[in-house]
Amino acid sequence: MSLTRRTVLGSTALLSFGLLAGCVGNGGSDDGATTDDEQTDTPTDDPTTDEPTDTTDDLPDGNGTDDGTGGTRPSGGPGISLVSVDDAPDVPVEHEVEITEDLATDEHPPQVRITLTNTGDETVEVGEGRTVFFQYVSDTTNDLIFLPADGEYPAEAGCWRLEDHIAVTEEYRILSLEPGESRSELVDLYGVAQPEGEEASCLPVGEFRFEAAFAVGGLSGASDGDDRQEAAWGFSLTLE
Repeated sequence: MSLTRRTVLGSTALLSFGLLAGCVGNGGSDDGATTDDEQTDTPTDDPTTDEPTDTTDDLPDGNGTDDGTGGTRPSGGPGISLVSVDDAPDVPVEHEVEITEDLATDEHPPQVRITLTNTGDETVEVGEGRTVFFQYVSDTTNDLIFLPADGEYPAEAGCWRLEDHIAVTEEYRILSLEPGESRSELVDLYGVAQPEGEEASCLPVGEFRFEAAFAVGGLSGASDGDDRQEAAWGFSLTLE
């Protein structure tokens, strides 16, 4: 193995998740020297070159980072983690957010699952039906946006920065939940498209706040509009 290749192997892990640590041992004779008539059985580095002993077999197949449970997760980045989650507002529905893909990779962007549950004892209507699941909801600084996980969007795989803005139909969808019923949707995290001529990183790092306003109660013509309640709920996450 050349010095150049070892240097590359030592620097491939992303800085945000730490360098891969390793231990390389060099062999030698008992007295540290050899003669013309005597050779040791243990390979040694050639003192006249900079090429170390080849220890490729001692290295893991790929770089990784601690997943927080004693294991490792694939390299990539940036990764997301929840910083804070709002308390449930005083309405008969309750939100929950769960990270399902914490790391951006070539295969997928970061992803969360949003769950909405009817905590009351009567059927409720909730709207708007996409917003309550944070579909097409941007963070408060308009740097990131959540999009339905089953869609195809103009973004380079591995980068996940939108190359163009997403058109959203102007309609008000109403979701009906039976008592105790829960529904969930997966949403992927993308970087918002930038104005033409402006350069931007793929996914920005930092802390970001997401919030969705919604209504519960009499939303359709068949229900009593006096029961309508306005509320908002959100959470903050970091990318690093």
